[in-house]
Amino acid sequence: MTITTHTDERPWTQEMVVVHRAFRREFPAAAAMVRRTAEGDTKRAKVVADHIRLGLAGLHMHHTGEDALLWPLLLERAAPSTGLVETMQAQHHGVDERTEAMLPALDAWQAAPTRATGEHLAGLIDGFAAALFEHLDLEEREILPLAARYVTAAEWNQLANHGKDSMKGSELPIMFGLVLEEATPEERARLLANLPVPVRLILRTVGAWQFARYVKRVRG
Repeated sequence: MTITTHTDERPWTQEMVVVHRAFRREFPAAAAMVRRTAEGDTKRAKVVADHIRLGLAGLHMHHTGEDALLWPLLLERAAPSTGLVETMQAQHHGVDERTEAMLPALDAWQAAPTRATGEHLAGLIDGFAAALFEHLDLEEREILPLAARYVTAAEWNQLANHGKDSMKGSELPIMFGLVLEEATPEERARLLANLPVPVRLILRTVGAWQFARYVKRVRG
């Protein structure tokens, strides 16, 4: 028997779609940046490699939050969908394996950016992105409706808090900037509303400057 969680305040699951947009944009763009980097340009290679590592760190925070907070709730409350949740867990493991395979190639390309090392890394990023996007598609199509039904708003908000609390102070304006970049005005307002007032102030002032500077350095 399944139990629907009753609450007057439902979780805003669109938040996850907004976060996913950043992953969908940045990883294919990173593969293109790797391919465009001139042979021997170690300075540029470091900028791109660090950007890729930041994206992977953000994805890791996103997935560990789901592993710790979301899957247990759905396994407990959405019993007919346990197979789906187990599929999501298996996809996390698959993405992790592709990440582990990518990291040595990323280090090698940063140290010696050649056409061969760049194409090898870019190919790994392409495969990683394809596996990730398959996972994100399934999550948005099947998991978010379950979360809207079985998870409370307070429980859902713990996911965002997990990511925020896991970030370094220097990463916060960059990660939020990447997430907010393609957000609608309504989405932006809702995402910022969940943050403490001092954090919102930082993101709108010095954080906005830091993000603009970062984007110019990474994208040119």
